[in-house]
Amino acid sequence: MWDERYSEPGFAYGTEPNDFLKAEHGRIPAGGRVLCLAEGEGRNAVFLAEQGYEVTAMDLSEVGLRKAQQLADDKGVTITTQVADLADYEFEPNSWDSIVSIWAHVPETIRQQIHTQIAQALKPNGVYLLEAYTYEQTKMDAVGGPPADQQDRFGSLINLRAELTELEEIIGIEKQRMISEGARHQGLSAVVQFIGRKK
Repeated sequence: MWDERYSEPGFAYGTEPNDFLKAEHGRIPAGGRVLCLAEGEGRNAVFLAEQGYEVTAMDLSEVGLRKAQQLADDKGVTITTQVADLADYEFEPNSWDSIVSIWAHVPETIRQQIHTQIAQALKPNGVYLLEAYTYEQTKMDAVGGPPADQQDRFGSLINLRAELTELEEIIGIEKQRMISEGARHQGLSAVVQFIGRKK
């Protein structure tokens, strides 16, 4: 599915960074190592590289990551790309100043498996930054998010707080906000935003 989507002309979600990441990236230790999960065509990774971070863009789609590398080249920055599946991904311990999860909608069991590793993977004072659609998105007219029948792929603040107890919560909110990211994320949308810092 993702190779097919990323093979389409242009960028499915545009080339500009996610608004939440753009607003809050300053919480990431300056010049730090950042891992972007399910990064697709690379817009967020490239933005972070432009801010001076050492960025690895991870995704299961080699097609998407080739476009990410091309976007980085076009912008004159360097990123590392890594083809991997979050279903069996093992995080390097004590390795990242930040892990970024923007719209990484995976099944509940995989999400929980990821979240059990986050605190260990972060360096001291490292931050986990996440934005995801909540199930309220299925009641909105907006474009974006998993299909309604994949309820366990949606995010919620309750689950994040339960699964990330080793992190100090800096931001945790469910809200509605306008999103304009390429053709595939558009309109007033229901999201959860979370930033946690390694204690």
